Amino acid sequence: MTSDHAIDPDVPPTGPGCADCDAVGGWWFHLRRCAQCGHIGCCDSSPGQHATAHFKATGHPVVRSYEPGEDWFWDYAANELYDSGPDLAPPVSHPADQPSPGPAGRVPSNWAETLRR
Repeated sequence: MTSDHAIDPDVPPTGPGCADCDAVGGWWFHLRRCAQCGHIGCCDSSPGQHATAHFKATGHPVVRSYEPGEDWFWDYAANELYDSGPDLAPPVSHPADQPSPGPAGRVPSNWAETLRR
């Protein structure tokens, strides 16, 4: 992975969902956690693509999946997937009762048709 300063295992996540989607009343497909600052953003299949936008705005290159049962990392700078990495501060995923896509009540009925590819 990119240099060690790209991951801070002591920083907790910023919340249970994509902060940027929440700010505008949007929805997400899957969530990603910045391994450096804890920012939660939505994946590139989501309408907002906020995890990638966070990388572009901050230069923080490494994210970890924020989905229950997933512990892989993605390094934007190296364009590489890693099956595992260091343990990060809890929680390691959004709440198990939070649906994906989410959040409940904001996902359109035609959500699958609107995913970005």
